[in-house]
Amino acid sequence: MGEQVGRILFIFPGQGAQYRGMGEDLFNCSPRARATYEQACDVLGFDLKALSFDDPDNELILTRNTQPALLTHHIACLEAWRELTGDAVTPDLCAGHSLGEYSALVAAGALDFADALRLVRRRGELMGKYGEGEMTAFTLDLETLRPIADKHFCGIAGCNLPDQTVVGGRPEDLDAMADEVLAQFPRKRAVRLKTEGAFHTYYMVTAAQSFRVELDAVDINVPMIQVLSNYTGAYHDPDPGVIKARLFFQLFHPVLWMQNMQTAVKDGTRAVIEFGGGIGTGEAPADKRANLEGIIKKAFRRAEHPPRYHAVINTQTLAACAEEFGG
Repeated sequence: MGEQVGRILFIFPGQGAQYRGMGEDLFNCSPRARATYEQACDVLGFDLKALSFDDPDNELILTRNTQPALLTHHIACLEAWRELTGDAVTPDLCAGHSLGEYSALVAAGALDFADALRLVRRRGELMGKYGEGEMTAFTLDLETLRPIADKHFCGIAGCNLPDQTVVGGRPEDLDAMADEVLAQFPRKRAVRLKTEGAFHTYYMVTAAQSFRVELDAVDINVPMIQVLSNYTGAYHDPDPGVIKARLFFQLFHPVLWMQNMQTAVKDGTRAVIEFGGGIGTGEAPADKRANLEGIIKKAFRRAEHPPRYHAVINTQTLAACAEEFGG
């Protein structure tokens, strides 16, 4: 594995990293990626390949579809990379942003891929069914933003960076909040996100109550490696029952991604590999860039020894990352 020293962190992005054509290049070149997609189709009972690769009816953006499609792409990227590196690299810890936490648990051996698919499909259905409101990302710190959010009945949905906080609420409440932020901080941007609801806020309580039944019915194992919890910002307790509870709470509490990354920094992470998804205006997988790259590099830039960042999101990055790690 070359000169790599220190702890390795695998990460998986959340919603917003999906796009038409996602995974088709890997399906065509990697037997293990192809097997991952075939299994997903069998488990879900519909053609996830057609949805991900072609999206003929523009339904990939629906939460019930986005979540299993992204999870499958995450794991297909991971399996293709493992195939190319001869299963020689084992991470020391895993993390995922929102939906990506389920992929992290799969990668850590805590959750079976098929069970994860069923869970996130149902999770997406419930979030879409009971979802109300929208989400906005602000380039402000949590402590500054929280009192303004409270004033407008909006909830903190995510803490991505010290100066990037996501808020959820009704459209009119978010509009009023954005106006007040702009008046107080003219240079601070507010970006409305494309979601079916105010995820990770109190608007998701009803969805979470229904989802608890699904969590109770699934088998979760003790993770073979440490997995970071969005709900606590620290590592998941190894007790499967506690993991289920924290996945329940994650649905209607903020994603503490900044705290997750601070935990990884403190514990000496030296390499980060992001698996799956992609963003950017280009249409082909080769045109995409990794979803969390900017956040990761900003999160670690003040670290004494910033980790090396890598991504596996398409065939080009797969080959480059495998070569870096001795594949």
